[in-house]
Amino acid sequence: MKQCWNSGDQLHHRIVVKQGDLAVFESGAVHELYSTFALARDAEWSGRLFVLDMKDDDEEGIGTRLDITHVSPALLGSIVDFVATYDSITEKGEIITRFEARVGERLIAKGVQGQRILKREKIDVIFRQLESL
Repeated sequence: MKQCWNSGDQLHHRIVVKQGDLAVFESGAVHELYSTFALARDAEWSGRLFVLDMKDDDEEGIGTRLDITHVSPALLGSIVDFVATYDSITEKGEIITRFEARVGERLIAKGVQGQRILKREKIDVIFRQLESL
């Protein structure tokens, strides 16, 4: 794993809220707004952007935590800008990032995301152990 980020470094990405991002469950549509579960996917991606530069070719990132405070809605077609801020690496090797998501100047969500970078071999062992349970 490469140590290429410092606390406070930021990365940005943008999404446009699409039909597949709306709050729809097996029971039907709840509303035509950016769902919290789609927001969670995109928030995890914001932290993964740091991991992509940190991991070696024989490594991969595994999500460890996701804490979201969803404070305001985003409509279908809204442009959502994510700003992810690198926070730290814990003693156990967990990469902690914070994020904010905005539509224009309006904050729609904020939170914390964590990932660990592991050797692919170790991940394979973990998955094989899970399959045998």
